[in-house]
Amino acid sequence: MAEDRCRQKDPCAVTTSTPDLSRRRRLRFSLNRQQLIGLAWQILVVGIAVAIVGWLWSNALHNLSVRRISTGFAFLGREAGMPIADSWLAYNPKDPYVRAFIVGIVNTLRVAVIGIVLATVIGTLVGIARLSSNWLLSRLAAIYVELLRDIPLLLQLLFWYVLMQGLPAARAAWKPIEGVFLSNRGLVLPSVPIAEANLWVIAAAVAGLIALYMLRRQLMARQMADGKVRHLWPYALGLLVGLPALVSLGLGASWTVTMPELRGFNFVGGLTLAPEYFALLIALVTYTSAFIAEIVRSGIQAVPRGQWDAANALGLRRIFVLQRIVLPQALRVIIPPMTSQYLNLTKNSSLAVAVGYQDVVSIANTTLNQTGQAIEAIALIMMVFLTISLGISLFMNWYNARIALVER
Repeated sequence: MAEDRCRQKDPCAVTTSTPDLSRRRRLRFSLNRQQLIGLAWQILVVGIAVAIVGWLWSNALHNLSVRRISTGFAFLGREAGMPIADSWLAYNPKDPYVRAFIVGIVNTLRVAVIGIVLATVIGTLVGIARLSSNWLLSRLAAIYVELLRDIPLLLQLLFWYVLMQGLPAARAAWKPIEGVFLSNRGLVLPSVPIAEANLWVIAAAVAGLIALYMLRRQLMARQMADGKVRHLWPYALGLLVGLPALVSLGLGASWTVTMPELRGFNFVGGLTLAPEYFALLIALVTYTSAFIAEIVRSGIQAVPRGQWDAANALGLRRIFVLQRIVLPQALRVIIPPMTSQYLNLTKNSSLAVAVGYQDVVSIANTTLNQTGQAIEAIALIMMVFLTISLGISLFMNWYNARIALVER
């Protein structure tokens, strides 16, 4: 009888508790008076902003129609008719504007990607040099940082460009080493022709590098589990040398180095870095590396001194301590401000128009003058830089999350 009474009470208890739970959920999602007022103000502000943007857009369209200026991106299919002197892609003035914009984007990426790599390397070395116990080296690094940080980038860009123009002519070009020439025509280097087969070999090398990184993580995990040392160099030899070599032999890729030669008043063959590009790259790299040096220095100093003392007590070499102990910890402080410097370098590349380097901004300005499509040209510039900047931010945020400390 007692069991029957318990069975009869249980359903009642469930039915009586259900309205209480639903009432609590209803109360939890309800808003008080202050929250309602805050939500109303937010809706009002967003509505006003949307109304202002809509009014500006309609006003711009009305003014364009009054002046009989067509809108839209149909002009991208028309013949560009503009010459582009420095380009890694095949281009002809008879190509459409969209092709010219693609060439401009590639020229911008040439500066941004190579500049980020060089600025990171130089800035890291200078930042470490500022902490050196060698008085002369640390003072020279400090002068480098303070001098380049305090001079506006535009002035540095113009300085390097004027310096490039003051170099001797092609016939009297400086030749520091065999096959390298420096003149007012730019820097000429030996080159390897890049065909489709060569690109596949490079892709195989990149794939091998990624596979080697994943394999290294697995081997280290196994070593931590059983204590057995597993050598990585045989896998590295196969993935980084053997795999690209097999792809190169299979596709018949040619790696013949083309040496530049002086013929007449100019050079033939090789890879030529135009004075405009060379001046822009040097200015961006030196200016940004000064800021990166300070970021690296502050990141290293943020690591507790006890890490150095413990490593010294174990008799570890200073370079080993810096590479394996201090820098991995300092990266957690370095990466966030380093991301800002990468974004600044990418956006500062738009100063190329000051020296005549034809990046996406310069090509968009020429397109604007030829077609009158001001809104569309500026929108394309904004979209290109926004896309590149978001790509850099996403990659750096991913890397920052990878090296972040995981709380247990």
